Amino acid sequence: MNNAIRILLADDHPIVRKGLRSSIEEHEGIEIVGEAGDGEVALQLIRRLSPDIAVLDVDMPKMDGFAVAREIQRLGMTTKIVFLTLHTDPDFFDSAILCGGKGYLLKDGASEEIVTGLRAVNAGQMYVSQGMTHLLVKRRTTAPAAAEVSPLDSLTVSERNIMKLIAQGKSSKEIAQELNIHYRTVENHRTNICRKLEIEGANALLRFALQHNTKL
Repeated sequence: MNNAIRILLADDHPIVRKGLRSSIEEHEGIEIVGEAGDGEVALQLIRRLSPDIAVLDVDMPKMDGFAVAREIQRLGMTTKIVFLTLHTDPDFFDSAILCGGKGYLLKDGASEEIVTGLRAVNAGQMYVSQGMTHLLVKRRTTAPAAAEVSPLDSLTVSERNIMKLIAQGKSSKEIAQELNIHYRTVENHRTNICRKLEIEGANALLRFALQHNTKL
């Protein structure tokens, strides 16, 4: 298939891979170029085949999905990573982002979301499973609100635009290119946004942007 999105599937459960393959093959424009049942084989295939996207189970024998992703980062490969997992813990989500993950799919709804997620990630966007997004939002909204004023009200139009792009999983360099501004300007905006929202931490801004994406 010319110009098809080339995918590698890695999961130690053959029935999971079979289900994902079945869902993917119902759609045109996506080609599965390889499958792996453990992390070591997945890494070997990724290095040999250079797929556009690798769908990695977080919990695999020999090398887990995070270890494979970190090695891909170290090698400077362009293959994008979509993590497949049962874990709904926000700490796992944070780890996935730190490893360079561009997608986070919960296994419960993976068959229904896999194609949408792959197309989004291939287009340069971040894709988070709907179930995980709901959990992140719920976690944020369970704390009692001290006031009716939204923390987003303090952001400027430029800062809101940057937040929208952060929610798409774009890096500061990518945002600078898209908005035709200097990289340091984006970094300054990020610092100001974190200060205004009173958040800190490596992935706090991304998580906040995902949780409030519909209000930006």
